[in-house]
Amino acid sequence: MKPVLLLIPIFLPILGGGGLLLIRRELPRRVRNVYTEAVACLTSLLVAVLLAMVSRESVTVYSFIRGFSISFRADGMAMLFAGMLALMWPFAQLYAYAYMRDTQDEQTFFAFYLMTYGVTLAMAFAANLVTMYVAFEMLTLVTLPLVTHYQNHESLFAGRRYMTYCVAGAALGFVAVVMGTLDGSGAFRWGGNLDGLFPPDLMRLVFLLGFFGFGTKAAVFPLFRWLPMASVAPTPVTALLHAVAVVNSGLFAVARLTFYGFGPDLLLGSWVQILCVLTAAFSLVFAAVMALRQRQFKRRLAYSTMSNLSYMLFGVSLMTPAGFLGALAHMLFHGVIKMSLFLCAGAFMHVTGKEYIFEINGAGRKMPVTFGCYTLGALSLTGIPLFCGFVSKWRLLTAGLDAGTAAGRVGAAALLISAFLCAIYTLTVSVRAFFPYDEEGLRQNGIREAEWQMLLPIVLFTVLNLAFGVCSGPVLAFLRQIAEGVI
Repeated sequence: MKPVLLLIPIFLPILGGGGLLLIRRELPRRVRNVYTEAVACLTSLLVAVLLAMVSRESVTVYSFIRGFSISFRADGMAMLFAGMLALMWPFAQLYAYAYMRDTQDEQTFFAFYLMTYGVTLAMAFAANLVTMYVAFEMLTLVTLPLVTHYQNHESLFAGRRYMTYCVAGAALGFVAVVMGTLDGSGAFRWGGNLDGLFPPDLMRLVFLLGFFGFGTKAAVFPLFRWLPMASVAPTPVTALLHAVAVVNSGLFAVARLTFYGFGPDLLLGSWVQILCVLTAAFSLVFAAVMALRQRQFKRRLAYSTMSNLSYMLFGVSLMTPAGFLGALAHMLFHGVIKMSLFLCAGAFMHVTGKEYIFEINGAGRKMPVTFGCYTLGALSLTGIPLFCGFVSKWRLLTAGLDAGTAAGRVGAAALLISAFLCAIYTLTVSVRAFFPYDEEGLRQNGIREAEWQMLLPIVLFTVLNLAFGVCSGPVLAFLRQIAEGVI
């Protein structure tokens, strides 16, 4: 099948969402929901078909000058990221219909929500540094209205901080994009294609700028402050920001830059690699400590996301196939887990109007499905065996130890510390929900399970969490092919 067909799932949701913005009158809610869900489901179906059948060649949409072009290709990394999006997006959108009911300007919200799907797919299918960078920037712009949707002081301030950090990060990343494209191609190639283009020390410094620049969206320390602030957005937005689209785009870009741009041979054993490993190790412990200090439910999960993204950055920074495999596995499994956790938090907040952890006391007795699924997600995120979180964290831990470097061992120790802290900041929520500290928590009135549109995605992602945990072999076999450059 011709690679030009990749353009259909990219532009379908962009045009579909843009069409909603052009309609001056508010559509009936049922009509709008059916329309947007149909576009999302059709896009996901097209992605699934194309990933199975499309050629691995690239298709160029527009070429500026030699090397600077907008091109798309479905290689192994694209298959993973696009597959995650195709699986999660329609269900997250279904959840949003119930969560956003009767809020202000729903039509604009769903227009940008749908457009974000297409832009993130463009990021996934990018065949070169320039295309990835353009999609990276567009993702910031198209998600800004979602972060600021409530239009109050808190959300507008969060939006300004989000823009400031992401645009500044993209400016750093742009240096790596330009230097990586001066050879006349900039195309992604396993093992990198920039070695020998300029003096090695200069290229390593440029890579470092790219690591922190693109790593801004992955909330690497010290460029993380936008992430917890963005938790003021509606939960369907934070679930995608903190689990799939935005944060994973940062990790995805760093991985592309490391293994498909500059190449491990140029970086392995250098001071730049050691700095990246230690930064990731510090970030994951720092974020776990910050999560433990948070009293607001979604903000605690936001810092948890920062910690787990640094797990992935640690795996990528090891610059070994084993580390890359662990990072890819955690990218997939953490996305599934964190979607479930954020949707559970959103269901509680939607039903009760409460947002602080001390207000959860006894809520599990009234919302057993929601907090039962939350507890299973928390166990997985901690790294308990038989859950998918254990599979990826074990891979990262062993990769750090097998790297045979002091930085790798420091990172492995950081993983263990972070896992212990994770158990505290996630499972204490479950304890409060089912075993309240006072009798008042048992008499909470007006609390019930959320609507089926919200429960269905929560249960689905919980089932996936368990399924990946007990049957991870086929998934890891696929990810190993990506990590070793086979596909």
